[in-house]
Amino acid sequence: MTFGWAYMLVAWLVVQRLAELAYARKNTQALLARGGQEIGAEHYPLFVLLHATWLITLAVLTAPSPPVPWVLLAAFVLLQAARIWVIATLGPYWTTRIVTVPDAPLITGGPFRFVRHPNYVVVALEIPLVPLILGLEWVALVFGAANLALLAYRIRVEDRALQPRRA
Repeated sequence: MTFGWAYMLVAWLVVQRLAELAYARKNTQALLARGGQEIGAEHYPLFVLLHATWLITLAVLTAPSPPVPWVLLAAFVLLQAARIWVIATLGPYWTTRIVTVPDAPLITGGPFRFVRHPNYVVVALEIPLVPLILGLEWVALVFGAANLALLAYRIRVEDRALQPRRA
């Protein structure tokens, strides 16, 4: 079996997601220790299931070295830069869960100057983009739609949780 660029891309995503989960867990624990409260925990397992299934599907269906769609790959790199910008801007407040802390500031700098939920924009674009890069159009459609449905719910929950600090 050849370990081509496509497998390396999927491996990168797996490592990235695991690193993000570790960082998010550390931040979540620190925020909860400061009196933070998790909101909307009931839908969190659905995101874990979606992302895990997406990664497994990519790993199973990806050909080792499909043709390289350079424009889509460049878009992926830009999304990774945007992801880093979001995480760096939020710093210790970045989590994969919705955690509110009474004395925490509402972050309005960095990418938050332009869009209220920049990380969700990154993920909403990344979920269909990666399968398109790998030539898996139906995977892009199915997982992109499922992710948008989950995000629509999550954004409502998060906006309700943050509303008192936006007033």
